[in-house]
Amino acid sequence: MSRNVDEVPIEWVTPNPDQPRTHFKREEIEELAASIEKDGLLQPILVRTMGKNDYQIIAGERRWQACKLLGVEKIPVRIKDVDDDRALELALVENVQRSDLNPIEEAYGYRRLMERKNMTQSDVAQAMSKGRSTVANALRLLDLPQDAQQLLFEEKITAGHARAILSIPNSEGREKLTSKLMEERLNVRETEQLARLLSGRPKGEEAPVRQPMPVTYKRVAKALRDVLKTNVRVRTKGGKNKIEIEFQDEAELTRLFEELLASIS
Repeated sequence: MSRNVDEVPIEWVTPNPDQPRTHFKREEIEELAASIEKDGLLQPILVRTMGKNDYQIIAGERRWQACKLLGVEKIPVRIKDVDDDRALELALVENVQRSDLNPIEEAYGYRRLMERKNMTQSDVAQAMSKGRSTVANALRLLDLPQDAQQLLFEEKITAGHARAILSIPNSEGREKLTSKLMEERLNVRETEQLARLLSGRPKGEEAPVRQPMPVTYKRVAKALRDVLKTNVRVRTKGGKNKIEIEFQDEAELTRLFEELLASIS
């Protein structure tokens, strides 16, 4: 249950130790602070009450940090009465929707939800409005060696590098490739080639190169996402093109159907 927006002293508000996002870039905070200084804080920070004059952030820590940087004395908050598990879920939902998490933060967030709320991958996917395969692929990143997870967390390697590491079937090979990435700045193609060598796969068994998705496909998918307010993918598989529209339940399917009918009428 949410209450109306209140304005409270900024020192009454503290971060949530369960916040899934742990890495905040200084330049992003400074840019947001400049925007807030110019136009004000347009969106209140979502918090929950922990005690008298004590509020914990559910969503909006970056906005809170920017306000602190500016020396703001009072900030607008929206109070929501939730328990620890629901606070974690809401924080994860907002960060995922805003693409604020790096892949490792997102994966750990999903795993914590599964452990604390006894959720399956399908449950998490439904709660996050994601495909189950998306959640499964994110969780698979936690099979990376710890050093590789740290490189991905620090954005020193990409998801493409991570997939190459995970393509090696044994932990020893994954560790060797991770060490190589720590020593040298290999691009994804070079990393994939080294992964094949460490896997012992003959060169003739190379996977076919995936063709990049046409810009038009991406543009159409984004336009449909904006109109339908849900995740939409344009995919090519087996020589056939598909448009995939995600929905959570019968009510949302009905809403999407009505939106589509209205757009063509």
